[in-house]
Amino acid sequence: MTIKVALAGAGAFGIKHLDGIKNIPGVEVVSLISRDLAKTQEVADKYGIRHVTTDLADSLAIKEVDAVILCTPTQMHASQSIACMEAGKHVQVEIPLCDILSEGQAVVDLQKQTGLVAMCGHTRRFNPSHQFVHKKIEAGEFNIQQMDVQTYFFRRTNMNALGQPRSWTDHLLWHHAAHTVDLFAYQAGSPIVRANAVQGPIHKDLGIAMDMSIQLQAANGAICTLSLSFNNDGPLGTFFRYIGDTATYIARYDDLVNGKEEKIDVSKVDVSMNGIELQDREFFAAIREGREPNASVAQVLPCYQVLHDLELQLNAG
Repeated sequence: MTIKVALAGAGAFGIKHLDGIKNIPGVEVVSLISRDLAKTQEVADKYGIRHVTTDLADSLAIKEVDAVILCTPTQMHASQSIACMEAGKHVQVEIPLCDILSEGQAVVDLQKQTGLVAMCGHTRRFNPSHQFVHKKIEAGEFNIQQMDVQTYFFRRTNMNALGQPRSWTDHLLWHHAAHTVDLFAYQAGSPIVRANAVQGPIHKDLGIAMDMSIQLQAANGAICTLSLSFNNDGPLGTFFRYIGDTATYIARYDDLVNGKEEKIDVSKVDVSMNGIELQDREFFAAIREGREPNASVAQVLPCYQVLHDLELQLNAG
């Protein structure tokens, strides 16, 4: 059976999903949704997608669509996830699930009612470098003492990963911190019980903090220190240092080295080195097998509870 997919959002991240799905047998993207019809048509033509629209409702009305992948602005994620499930479609929504905790809770509640597969794009769970560390932890060969994480961008104007103007504002806490908050609890195998945050000045035009520092502690005692910036004029991205009882690992995208900067081969960890493709493979496998996926909305909701608590703390000053 071919799984028929509608993909919403033909920007930088939507294209990453289209490239990943090309490598997955038994899956076909049949509908593409985005704001600018001409640009969306251009992407659709390149990937052989026959239906194009600017309205998600048009795609949800297509009977043959089994599943939807949402790569849309953060503020739309929860309501669109709900619309997909109300239409009887499985849904994978890009990170973050929400930027208001109650909306994320509503998505989880509806998933439980419908039994549909609902997953959030917490890609770090799937990147081979982090999978390598996870397998060591599961085998009892490594336990995290501390994670030291830097998430650095140079984004003083509102541009996307392709250098094009964004129609929405990105957010350090609800988007970029979400990756690490979830990954820390996942890798520690223990819920986060303490969280603290401070932020730098609010940008006069963007209306968001451009710098932030977060401390986390898991119930098992492991700690995490996360530094985030949109002001960093240097190497961009997120860099993870895992300090453990038996080793130190440093993950930079899909590269993994030990504490002495000696390279670790992670090419055989999974069927691909592409974290987005691996995430999509998990989504489609869960649909076929009728099971809960890794990074289901229910599994990632505790991360958003932590972000909510941190937001309250930051707002209180």
